Amino acid sequence: MTVSLDLLRTFLAVHRAGSITAGAESLGLSQPTVTGQLKSLESALGRPLFERQARGVRPTGAGDELARRIAEPIDALQGLWRDELDVPVAATVHLGGPSDFLCHHVLPALAGRLADGLQVRTTFGLPDELLDRLLNRSLDLVVSSVRPRRPGVRVTPFYDEVFALVAAPRWSTGTAITSPEPLRRVPLVAYAEEAPIIRRYWRSVFGTRLTRTADLVVPDLRGVLAAVLAGAGATVLPTYLCQEALSTGALVLLADPELPPLNTLYLATRSDTGPRSATAVVRDELIRRLTQA
Repeated sequence: MTVSLDLLRTFLAVHRAGSITAGAESLGLSQPTVTGQLKSLESALGRPLFERQARGVRPTGAGDELARRIAEPIDALQGLWRDELDVPVAATVHLGGPSDFLCHHVLPALAGRLADGLQVRTTFGLPDELLDRLLNRSLDLVVSSVRPRRPGVRVTPFYDEVFALVAAPRWSTGTAITSPEPLRRVPLVAYAEEAPIIRRYWRSVFGTRLTRTADLVVPDLRGVLAAVLAGAGATVLPTYLCQEALSTGALVLLADPELPPLNTLYLATRSDTGPRSATAVVRDELIRRLTQA
């Protein structure tokens, strides 16, 4: 029996969404239609592809294997359909990512494209929230500070953040520190209650756990920078954000490790993004302008 491309496309949407309802919504089909298409595909292949659960569906081994084999060619076909067969593609790209990086790097990199007719809408947020929105198609491109590991997402590493422990000169010890002990009486400024950037720095540079809480929490690294410039205490920032303040002496390095901590940023698009779509244009421009050697 011949299996139509529509049945495989429906199967892949449900596999990625984890439920028939969500898969139907992503395809613009009714739930009964999707259920019927899945039954037809399972009948044609002679084996079950999903186990129905109280909430959603779980793929069988055969379902996972089928998804692995068809995902790339179906995504490529859908991208070509949008690019080559004159299916209208909006020139507005909905872009999500961390506020400081988008404002400091991404928006300046895209400024020249706006005169060419490109329109961009930005959303600030954390990786999981933004990737959810990428998959439900309310975002087209996401800058993620963690490597996305989701089906249906194409990932490109493109920027390495370098982190530095900094403070206003009043908190300087005069020499580069090699342990957190000299910072015991220095307030810590973080962008989140869990202080993930500072925790990572403590582990990587000092080889120990951070055992104290932040004294000031500001949910934006630009706000963290403003606070430490005013003398609030010490923090860990990406160097692109504090390099100017370091060069003028408004901030000082408190530690100078041989290998400072790095964090790779990723560009995430849906796997079916066409190679000539507006989203691909923005992604390629960011890679061209911001990828570090």
